[in-house]
Amino acid sequence: MVRLVPGVVLCAGIAAAASAVQAAEEHVFDHPYVEALVIAILIGIAVRSSWDPGPAWRAGIAFSAKQLLEVAVVLLGASISLGAILGSGPALLTGIVVTVALALGASYALGRLLGLPARISVLIACGNAICGNSAIAAVAPVIGAKGDEIASSIAFTAILGVLMVLGLPLLIPLLAFTPAQYGVLAGLTVYAVPQVLAATVPVSLVSTQIGTVVKLVRVLLLGPVILILSLLAPRLRQDGAAATARPGFSRLVPWFIIGFLALAAARSLGLVPDIAVKPLTRTASLLTVVSMAALGLGVDVRVVARVGGRVTLAVIASLAVLLAIAVALVLAVV
Repeated sequence: MVRLVPGVVLCAGIAAAASAVQAAEEHVFDHPYVEALVIAILIGIAVRSSWDPGPAWRAGIAFSAKQLLEVAVVLLGASISLGAILGSGPALLTGIVVTVALALGASYALGRLLGLPARISVLIACGNAICGNSAIAAVAPVIGAKGDEIASSIAFTAILGVLMVLGLPLLIPLLAFTPAQYGVLAGLTVYAVPQVLAATVPVSLVSTQIGTVVKLVRVLLLGPVILILSLLAPRLRQDGAAATARPGFSRLVPWFIIGFLALAAARSLGLVPDIAVKPLTRTASLLTVVSMAALGLGVDVRVVARVGGRVTLAVIASLAVLLAIAVALVLAVV
């Protein structure tokens, strides 16, 4: 435990700085356009570019990047409630599930067609289809993604996430959308919940309410996706190669996935009191930021630069496909 202290403290310091920057954004703009976990990665990369942490720091950095991130995934289960899913209505709920499924498949296929490894293609697909950076951070330990792969996925997804917030309202006059239709579109396409608020609050209260509900249902699909990916993890960890032996149950379903599902079930059954949900979710968010700082400290910018062009193209193409699917759903259902 003593060996972990220097590295964990370093990551926590970077996370604190990133959180302070996000707080400043919220104070100035009311909503954070660049989230703390993205800022933490960028600060970590900047530190690593000028200083390579020695052996005294590495154990704590590795612990923060892996174990703390796994704990954060478990705690995310407290934010899952089946009631939110059932309250959305069958038609819209089906549409959200279909949209996420199609976006996942199309994004993954685009990544592979562009020559990206299987793991980074999965990260981009999950970030694009579900909830951006949070989905990437949650899926990464399940498929054994490397720090460079995670940082690349989050960096380019974050940039497009901000552009979506700024550009999505321009589609209202172009497509003659009502506030309700725009709310569904924002909930289906914008990556993070705070970004949904930023994209809908200036439009109307109806857009904000509908967009938030749709977005939350979309986020809830992260649980089933993580469970499916945990079953496919042996192949993904070998980048598509066939597994040489049948893995045990603990390899198929890692402990933190079991914890995530257990906490989600407890939340849905009312065993987790409402008063505890916010602290648990907040703790998960803080641990994720610390983990992202650790990942940033482990990133070799030269590796990121080598895949930058293909990753950028994959993210842009995936977002275009998601927008097309979402627009079609809105026109057909809403």
